[in-house]
Amino acid sequence: MRKGEAFDPTLYNEDLAPIPRERRNWSWVNYSTVWMGMVHNVVAYTTAAGLVAAGMSPWQALGTVAAANVILILAMWVNSIAGAKYGLPFPVLLRAAFGYRGAQVPVIIRGFVAIFWFAVQTYLGSLAVGLILGTFIPGWSSLDVSILGMGLNGWISFLIFWGLHAYVIFHGMERIKFFELWAGPLVIVAGLVLVGWAVSVAGGVAPLFDQPSRLAPGEFWPLFALSVTALVSVWSTLVLNIPDFTRFSRSQGDQMVGQAIGLPLTTIIFSFMSIAITAGSTIAFGRPISAPDQLLLAFDNPAILLIGAATILIATLSVNVAANIVSPAYDLVNLFPRRLDFVRAGLISILIGFLFVPWLWMDNPETIFAVLGYIGGALGPVAGIMIADFYLVRRRNYDLASFYDRSGQYAYRSGWNTKALIATALGLAVAFVGLVVPPLSGLLAYTWFLGLAVAFVAYAALMRSESRPAAEAEPAMEIADELG
Repeated sequence: MRKGEAFDPTLYNEDLAPIPRERRNWSWVNYSTVWMGMVHNVVAYTTAAGLVAAGMSPWQALGTVAAANVILILAMWVNSIAGAKYGLPFPVLLRAAFGYRGAQVPVIIRGFVAIFWFAVQTYLGSLAVGLILGTFIPGWSSLDVSILGMGLNGWISFLIFWGLHAYVIFHGMERIKFFELWAGPLVIVAGLVLVGWAVSVAGGVAPLFDQPSRLAPGEFWPLFALSVTALVSVWSTLVLNIPDFTRFSRSQGDQMVGQAIGLPLTTIIFSFMSIAITAGSTIAFGRPISAPDQLLLAFDNPAILLIGAATILIATLSVNVAANIVSPAYDLVNLFPRRLDFVRAGLISILIGFLFVPWLWMDNPETIFAVLGYIGGALGPVAGIMIADFYLVRRRNYDLASFYDRSGQYAYRSGWNTKALIATALGLAVAFVGLVVPPLSGLLAYTWFLGLAVAFVAYAALMRSESRPAAEAEPAMEIADELG
């Protein structure tokens, strides 16, 4: 009998077990293409392009994106090492800091946010489906009969796009890996074509980036702070669950190099393209158009509309599967290990996505920066606690068996570590104090940073008496092979 078979079935199953060495086959190429597939999405495009629409010059917008991504890659690296070392997913690693029961609190929050994003991205992708169907079906626009706040044609598009997600999920993580391998590069190629158009209408690259800022003196830095927080918050969910991906890595070098290529480098290139395209739309159409679907309609060309909409569809499907389904799937498996596996949990996650009715709140796109900031503020404390626990409390060493043992060192008091919950509450309180204390409303521009920093310090201080490394009788990889 393998060791894993003796563990508590409420804490252990095949999807939650450490990945054995022979199954850790993701190379730096896989991580690069996975990130390429994730950063090329409508929200990222709209957010970067929206900086120009909000009044920044193209260079100011690009600098803002670069600053946010330097912060992001550092956070990703810091929180990805444990996953690559032990082959464990995010919800299992959380047990070390929160306890096996307490970990369910941040797991539920993280899953809630991921499914929220799934719903948003699915709605945005369904707009591309609608553009494609409208090109081929006469009278498509006449189906705009409202049902629960969305037209019948919108519902048809939404259900078709939702079904594509179900198809990819049904084939598990390996299908996801190979789908991302070609989807990310394809979107880059399509984006370069639009950049070529923007350069053509502007008469060169220089005119695109010579457009001046429209911000009044003193307006840039407040917008910069809000925008950096929003851009970081777009990926605040992945900062937490990056171990769900790095657990498959052949080595620490593979995941770190792959992420460095795929996240900051590709994001800056993609943002450069979106900013250049938006600047080109200002020249071509007299106004900055930051929404991709509206830009395609502005061309009034069926061929461009069809190719562009197909690209948006692939890009959105790519990011949604990797960023917004993998995590809640593992989260649900962690909650119900005896009843769910990855595929079932993924299908349940996308069913729950309907409940967020994204077509209703997306009618107010001007709130996107505030929404992104609040999401980051909610998840920042959990990231701070995970980092403090692994590096300061555990000294980068975990006791693998205790993750699946109700009497192990991560059991705390009946599975609850109240110190982690207190640190989380303090981080949330400081991050959102501006909502209830108007004079401090300026702090809302830094929600993710405040939540992470306060929870990090509070958790490290509260756990100071317990800061000791776990005993490692065997190398982590060998233990993972045995447990897996």
